[in-house]
Amino acid sequence: MTRASASVRRFLLATVCCGVVTAAATIASAVVVAHLVAAVITDPATRTFARWTSTLLLLGGLWALRTSAQWAQARISQREASGAIADLSTQVLTAVTSASPRALAAQRDAAAAVVLRGLDGLRPYFTSYLPALVLAVLLTPAAVAVIAGYDVASAGIVLVALPLIPLFMVLIGLVTADRSAAALQAMTTLQARVLDLVAGIPTLRALGRADGPERRIADLNAAHRRSAMSTLRIAFMSSLVLELLATLGVALVAVSVGLRLVYGGMTLADGLTALLLAPEVFWPLRRVGVAFHAAQDGKAAADKAFELIGTTAQRPAHGTRTVCAAGSPLTLEHLSVVDRDGARPDDLTATITPGRVTVLTGPNGAGKSTTLQVIAGLTPPTSGRVIVEGVDVADLDPRAWWAQLSWLAQRPVLVPGTVAENLQLFGPVPRLDEACTAAGFDEVLADLPLGTATVLGRGGVGLSLGQRQRLGLARTLGSSAPVLLFDEPTAHLDPDTEARVLAAISERAHRGDTVVIVGHRHSVLAIADDIVEVSGRVAV
Repeated sequence: MTRASASVRRFLLATVCCGVVTAAATIASAVVVAHLVAAVITDPATRTFARWTSTLLLLGGLWALRTSAQWAQARISQREASGAIADLSTQVLTAVTSASPRALAAQRDAAAAVVLRGLDGLRPYFTSYLPALVLAVLLTPAAVAVIAGYDVASAGIVLVALPLIPLFMVLIGLVTADRSAAALQAMTTLQARVLDLVAGIPTLRALGRADGPERRIADLNAAHRRSAMSTLRIAFMSSLVLELLATLGVALVAVSVGLRLVYGGMTLADGLTALLLAPEVFWPLRRVGVAFHAAQDGKAAADKAFELIGTTAQRPAHGTRTVCAAGSPLTLEHLSVVDRDGARPDDLTATITPGRVTVLTGPNGAGKSTTLQVIAGLTPPTSGRVIVEGVDVADLDPRAWWAQLSWLAQRPVLVPGTVAENLQLFGPVPRLDEACTAAGFDEVLADLPLGTATVLGRGGVGLSLGQRQRLGLARTLGSSAPVLLFDEPTAHLDPDTEARVLAAISERAHRGDTVVIVGHRHSVLAIADDIVEVSGRVAV
């Protein structure tokens, strides 16, 4: 867990310091109380407040010291837990967003579950489990040693009962760890499916099928509830076992001490010291057992987070070179990307010339969209390369290269916010009105209640598929970037709007920009100056 951030190491050091103070104050106060009570009971002459003023002040100081150490521990734990969760969430988001589109699609649901809810389970890990674990390492052996100094028999009883608690904790922990991993997976699946169902409700309502998702969501919720209740049953049963073992250990010490006090086998001060310290031996382990189950969900999420970070950390570093893409042809040399099955597809070789419309066409799954991702530097090729101004795209500084690209994906990226914010999501649009007219989005704006101030939901909720496509086209056509990449730009458009958009795309090419279109419709092929047939399986 120290991999999460440097602050975690400072937190562990502070936890150990607070644990040392707490353990010392606990043991010292137990010894003081035992001798104080024994003296008061056995010697009537000492039953005056003045006689024990200094001892009572010492006892009050020890209690105050213990309380202060526990308060400091709780404060530090809460602060560092928030910092570690935020830092780990940032690392996960940085890792998954730096992955290629294919890798990101595979990790999206897991990353969303980990960041949005899973890592919140780390708070009990930091605030309860780790402090209890440190205290068990410090207080338990120290208390046993002190008990042995006063009564060897009581220490022997404690040592016999004590190993049973870690043994049961290990056995229960093995079951709980698997259950926590299963719960995280169930939560990931539930979240992904619910989001998909919610996003599709407008379409389902339009088709008169809005009642169906209610039952499906209820079934998913019931499955998650059963998983959670199963974990709770294990937690409650394990807590019961730990409490019974701890109670049994203390009871055995109490019976042994009581019998020997009756028959004069030990002094009252020694017996009281053993009795007061016996619960302190088991108390940290009981806390560890109680906190263990609450921390396992967070630990499972953290393990998944480190897996996501480690998977992406193996990607090669980006280049640092820069080029000017304006007026420079793009050369695809023997380009291929191995698919998920490990098959090696045919190579793709082509030259994309500025000032001309180049259309990539071919059957579904041939790799047309992946070719655009390779050109953009988002997906590394298995073999071959994309060259611009004599430089491999893989050697370019990504931000400098992306600043010269404008890319319209199959599903335009829309975020919660206003229409204006989405139009300028990737940077300012110099000729916004002209771009909206070219994409047919001006008609959409005229029908929106607040125009560009209209607020959209996640994924563009509030607009139809065709309206979202027009927004993405307006954003791409309005960009001043010299390289324009279009993936099925006329999908979901009516014939009139399609003709307007294709005319605007052709005009950008005639200005000297580099225009690449993925498409197979006759209307798209009709405006092509160059057609590249992608027949091999460049990617899946």
